[in-house]
Amino acid sequence: MLNFFRQQTSSFKNDLLSGLTVALALVPEAIAFAFVAGVSPLIGLYSAFFIGLITAVVGGRPGMISGATGAMAVVVVALVADHGVEYLFPTVILCGVLQIIIGLLRLGKLIRMVPHPVMLGFVNGLAIVIGMAQLGSFKTLSESGTLVYLNGLPLFAMLALVGLTMAIIWLLPKVTTAIPASLAAILSITLIAVAVNESQRTETGDNLLATVGDMLRTNTIAAETKAAKEAMAAEEAEAALHAQQFNPLTAADGSNTLISAVVAQDGPSIKDSFAAATDTPDIEMPPADPAAEASSDSDSGISGGLPMPFWMEFDMVPFNWATLKIIFPFAIVLCGVGLIESLMTLSLIDEITETRGQGNRECIGQGTANMVCGLFGGMGGCAMIGQSLINVNSGGRGRLSGITAAICLLLFVLFLAPWIEQIPMAALVGVMFMVVIGTFEWASLKMLRRMPRSDMFVMILVAGYTVFMHDLASAVILGVIVSALVFAWQHATHIGVDVKINEFGSKIYQLHGPVFFASVSSFKEMFNVAEDPDDVVIDFYYSRVYDQSGLEAINGLAEKYQAAGKRLHLTHLSEECRSLLNQAGDLVEVNVSEDPHYHVATDRLA
Repeated sequence: MLNFFRQQTSSFKNDLLSGLTVALALVPEAIAFAFVAGVSPLIGLYSAFFIGLITAVVGGRPGMISGATGAMAVVVVALVADHGVEYLFPTVILCGVLQIIIGLLRLGKLIRMVPHPVMLGFVNGLAIVIGMAQLGSFKTLSESGTLVYLNGLPLFAMLALVGLTMAIIWLLPKVTTAIPASLAAILSITLIAVAVNESQRTETGDNLLATVGDMLRTNTIAAETKAAKEAMAAEEAEAALHAQQFNPLTAADGSNTLISAVVAQDGPSIKDSFAAATDTPDIEMPPADPAAEASSDSDSGISGGLPMPFWMEFDMVPFNWATLKIIFPFAIVLCGVGLIESLMTLSLIDEITETRGQGNRECIGQGTANMVCGLFGGMGGCAMIGQSLINVNSGGRGRLSGITAAICLLLFVLFLAPWIEQIPMAALVGVMFMVVIGTFEWASLKMLRRMPRSDMFVMILVAGYTVFMHDLASAVILGVIVSALVFAWQHATHIGVDVKINEFGSKIYQLHGPVFFASVSSFKEMFNVAEDPDDVVIDFYYSRVYDQSGLEAINGLAEKYQAAGKRLHLTHLSEECRSLLNQAGDLVEVNVSEDPHYHVATDRLA
């Protein structure tokens, strides 16, 4: 299905229009991830602007879109909750520094070690995650201030517009490619939604078709309602603990025993008697309807001014060892998550566009973007796979597409917020559903029976971990580790030996297969020191020694032959093997000899 995206060609017009399309889709994503991180929606929007602009200019993958992401938001939410938003910004700056260092060390090439089954699992799991994430757009605010799924007419209207959006994206390229299908679908559905909402208001005055502005307000109210309930529960728990500790009517063993006379007496209630006895003021409870109170503060929308350096709006945290101990672990995780997701996206866009990006340059670009983002009070970010696929699907291939998306996003915040808030969520959901269809590798389902079982297991494992844990970076790392273990196990069984005696009476072991940590046990079992003649040759013409475990196995074997008064010769060692032996120095004492019979010449004689 990735061929679906190759239909577009690169051009100045396509980059501009695809950038505008991406900017429209970035707004709800940035707002949603800001809520996940526990920060203001404007922080998410400013982060998307800085990350998107800088990576588009200096990154290593033209056409790839970066911004505030859920993977990064999940990491920083604990930091913001425990230490405050002031600690977020130096953490993002330190994350950027680490990413730049990784790029300068040219470690971005390590992404090439990701096996194809891991990539398949990553792509399929990602498609499912993107699709499941859209289900949140089918929720509305209940009377209690919590989010519940739509039903009735609003649900049917939402589904109808989602289907219409997908139909436009599918059919329009068959008619014309003058305008990106995703942009045309968003504009068309927006006009329909505005007309419907103007004519069909609900009894409470809400829109029949939820818009970006509605999503912002409902999420804000739901978040404040949840926070109010948690605060109320915490205060109740604290009051109960306080009452248990300081109630003079508590028994000596700590049990709560109220005198029966207090229960039976006339006059003050039990609550009044209890409060008077403990001298504890009544708990100040949150309002009965937090949604009503929150709504008055939730109408600001996405409008804002130019981003300012964070120290002009927030308190500065002290730059000392204590601060570093707090932010460094978070910065390490942010650095790893951001680079893994960005480099995996880069590999995916490479495959789609049949071009090749620069991994090391992308690391430096991501690091630079996060440094600047942190300086201006952003939450950090990385490559956004969904938006990148929207971009290439709309024809965005050059850096101009990413630059356009970032600048349009800032213009939305500065000047066009009221209009952007009128975009229906149904249009954006339809666009993302088409991304899901284009992202999922449907051919992999047919390949399941033809793939090796180990590769099939890795693909399903990565996809399942991505779906259920919602952690793309960990899913990739897990897939690489399992693939490496499978590879090591398989090659551990591929070592063998041919034994023969030459005309000089020497016993020759001709090895086949690699000697490394997983195969050393089999390697040791091939030799019979006690029954071998005085002169033994191990021929490595069809074998390689790969690590210290292999060297140690050879050294242990040489010591056994030496203790038995026998000579052991190693022949046909590769350049890499001889280099390993030379680096080992005195740690490995073996006889690498020149054997005219085998035409081996070496400058290392033990």
